[in-house]
Amino acid sequence: MQDYYGRAMELHRRLRGKLKVVGKEPIRTIDDLSMLYTPGVAEPCRQIAKDKSLVYDLTMKHNTVAIVSDGTRVLGLGDIGPEAALPVMEGKALIMQQFAGIDAFPICLDTKDADEIVMVVKAIAPVFGAINLEDIETPKVFEIEKRLTESLTIPVFHDDQHGTAVVVLAGLINAMKLTKKTKSARIGIVGAGGAGYGITKLLCAYGFGNIVVFDSKGAIRMGRGGMDSHKEHIAKITNPDGFSGSLKDFAEADIIIAASQPGALPVETIKKMKKPNIVFALANPVPEISLEKARELNIDVFGTGRSDYPNQINNSLCFPGFLRALLDLRVTRITDNMKIAAAQGIAEAVSEIELKNGKIMPDPFDKSVPLNIRERVGKAIS
Repeated sequence: MQDYYGRAMELHRRLRGKLKVVGKEPIRTIDDLSMLYTPGVAEPCRQIAKDKSLVYDLTMKHNTVAIVSDGTRVLGLGDIGPEAALPVMEGKALIMQQFAGIDAFPICLDTKDADEIVMVVKAIAPVFGAINLEDIETPKVFEIEKRLTESLTIPVFHDDQHGTAVVVLAGLINAMKLTKKTKSARIGIVGAGGAGYGITKLLCAYGFGNIVVFDSKGAIRMGRGGMDSHKEHIAKITNPDGFSGSLKDFAEADIIIAASQPGALPVETIKKMKKPNIVFALANPVPEISLEKARELNIDVFGTGRSDYPNQINNSLCFPGFLRALLDLRVTRITDNMKIAAAQGIAEAVSEIELKNGKIMPDPFDKSVPLNIRERVGKAIS
């Protein structure tokens, strides 16, 4: 592992950043200069001033995404600041460019104040076709997403919430085919941060009706008290039987989805699950339960966020294709139907033969994934 991180450090030091700005048209002559800059540039400026929608046809806006972070919840590293968050945002921009042809820019802000973040994003929005909120702490990010969604005319995508939910649903669609389970399945969700909240909302929208969400204090339920507003919302849409115990007490689950931290998934809970069972352990780089332990416990369908484990449930399967669809279709606001459509597009990239062999997620380099997402989302809004 030390050699792995050493090679990663050497690569980053050699590259000195994973991105650069490259022009689409060379300037070789005076005529080139006059057409691409002044005086030629004056005419598109005049036309956009008359009709702002032309900015999509005459500038980079149609294909640009701002990746906005304050560095308060970076990967599994926590609050490490905007400078330390920059390598992650560069990496996401590189993935968007190479997997979906999107020009994305890291915007790492030196403020933790929600009002200031909203103000800055609104101020830079004219340049971008979509906003990707990334690695901002909860519950603050929920307020930021809500306010920006309400005030902007471009889509606001929160990858930790929306992207994670989409790939989890994609995995579940295929895992349920394997195990013959239905939407009446009993589901436990471990963790109520951005990922857990996003997963919960999307699974409810998809039609699952028997979900119990757990945080560090146990089951989230109506009347528990002392909860943030997003947990109050979780309580309203889940836990129909009012289960009030701890995760260790949770029995007869068909599906467990953990979006928490290493060690957060008790062995006792897995042993009490119905068979066949489905377990997704999404903490990264160290999942809540290891592949070796999952095999020892005879889990029937197991997925994690790790690329070196089978059935990688990773946001990189979602955000390039989903943002491509949002840009191409000029979406102004993301809906649950769009996210469900994206999940179906991802799930469809796994062939019947692969599914029979226990594979529920497509490979991250599968070029059909962004195309499937684009097609499915297009149908969802037509």
